[in-house]
Amino acid sequence: MLRLLGPGTRLCDGRTRREILKIGSLGLLGAGLRLPELAQATTRADDSTFGRAKSCIVLFLMGGPPQHSTWDPKPDAPPEVRGEFGSIATKVPGMSLSGLLPLTAQQADKICLLRAMSTGDNAHSSSGYYMLTGRPHSPQNVENANPGAPNDSPSLGSLVGRVATSSGGLPTSITLPHRIFNTDGSVWPGQDAGFLGRAGDPWLLNAKQTPEGYRVQEIDLPTDLDPARMGRRLELIDGFRRNLDNFDRDPSARLLDEQTRRAFELLRSSEARKAFRIEDEPQAVRDRYGATPFGNGVLLARRMVEAGVRLVQVNWYRGADEPPANPCWDSHTQEPERLKTVLGPPTDRAFSALVEDLAARGKLDETLVVCMAEFGRSPRLDGNAGRNHWGSVFSIAMAGGGIKGGQVYGSSDKIGAQPRDGRVRPEDLAATIFHCLGHEPNAEYQDRLGRPHFLSRGEVIRAIL
Repeated sequence: MLRLLGPGTRLCDGRTRREILKIGSLGLLGAGLRLPELAQATTRADDSTFGRAKSCIVLFLMGGPPQHSTWDPKPDAPPEVRGEFGSIATKVPGMSLSGLLPLTAQQADKICLLRAMSTGDNAHSSSGYYMLTGRPHSPQNVENANPGAPNDSPSLGSLVGRVATSSGGLPTSITLPHRIFNTDGSVWPGQDAGFLGRAGDPWLLNAKQTPEGYRVQEIDLPTDLDPARMGRRLELIDGFRRNLDNFDRDPSARLLDEQTRRAFELLRSSEARKAFRIEDEPQAVRDRYGATPFGNGVLLARRMVEAGVRLVQVNWYRGADEPPANPCWDSHTQEPERLKTVLGPPTDRAFSALVEDLAARGKLDETLVVCMAEFGRSPRLDGNAGRNHWGSVFSIAMAGGGIKGGQVYGSSDKIGAQPRDGRVRPEDLAATIFHCLGHEPNAEYQDRLGRPHFLSRGEVIRAIL
C-alpha cells in the first residue's frame, strides 16, 4: 500500500509532510520491471446485476466479531453460547439480529446476511489474508505471518485498481485509517499489491481524531503552503529528474514520476481535497454516523466513493484506551462489556447510517457495501467471559450494488460452530464483488513476468443478487 503517513494498528497476536515527496519511491523496488496489462474478459454475465456497482466500501472489523452477538444470534442456545444480548426482530419477517444492533435492524430490508462464511483458518494473519485477497494462505493457521511469496496475492483493492480507474483526481483504491498489524508489529499479508509491485498498492491514508476534527494528515497542507507553492515544488522535482538521464530513460522511473505527480495533483486540487472535508457535512448527518473514529471513517468513505474512488476499505480503529491484550474485536476477555460499551454501538450506528444515507441519496444501488472481518468467535464463552478465534463459520453483511436486501443466505448450526448450509468461501465473496463491479471473475491479468492470473477462482453467489 502507498503509505503516506501514520502508524499501524495492532492485534493480540503477537512522516512528516516531506514524505509526500517520497510517495513514488516505493516503486523503485520494481525498477526495470514492466507492469502488466489486464487481459480482456471473454464473457459477460447475462443479468442486470453485472456492473451495477460503481464503487465498493469495505468495512473491516479487524479482530473478529462474534457472530452470536452480531449477525447470527442464537436465542435458543445455552447462555454460554447465546451471550447476554439476545435477538431482536427486524422490519423483515423472520430475519433477526443481535440486540446490540437496533439501528441496523431498521435497515434490514436493504441488507443481506451471509451466515455461513468460512475460511477454516483460526489465525488473524493467515485468515485475514484469505479474506482480503480471496486466496488461501499457505499454510493455514499461521499467526504473525508477513507479506511475501508464496503469499503475495494482490488485495481486492489492488485488483480493483488494476481493472478500473477513478475520477476527480483521486486514487482508484484507498485504505484508511491504518494498516492492520499484530501485537508483535507484523503487518498482515494481503493488504497490498503483492506480486504486482508497490506501484499498485492502495493508497494508505492516515486519518485520526484531532481537536480540530477528523483529519487526513496527508491532505492538510501547512497554512503557509498554498497550491502555487505546491506547483513550484513539483516543477522543481520535474527539473531535477530531467537532468538525470539514466533515471529519465528508465520505464519504472517514469512510472515513479506518475505516482508522485498524482500525489501532487491531489494536493493541488481543491475539488479533490474538498472530498476529505467531512466537516462540510450537515451536523445531523455527522451525528447519525457517530463522532467516533470508525463513524468518521465510514462517513469519509462515503464521500470518497462519491468523489470517484472505486474501492475504500475502512479498518476498525484501535483507540488509545483499549486494553493491549484485548484490542479491537479480538474479545478474548470480558466480551459482553466490550461489546456494549466499545464495539457494538459505534458499529451499529456507522453501518446503519451508511446504508440509510446511501439509500436516501439514491446511491445505494450503485455502491456495494461489505461489512466483514477475518473470522468470527468460538461458540462458547469461556471462564474469562471471552471467545477465541473461529474460522469455521462466521457472518458478514452486504448491501447495495446489485445485492438483494432483506435476505439471509446460508446458516450455521444451532450453536454457531459449523456451517449448516450455504457455505461461502472468501474466493466466492471476491468473485461476487468483482461481478457487481462489472468485472468477470474469470478475467485474466498478467503479473510482471507475464504469467496469467484470474481475478478470482470463486463462484459468484447468484442467490443473493
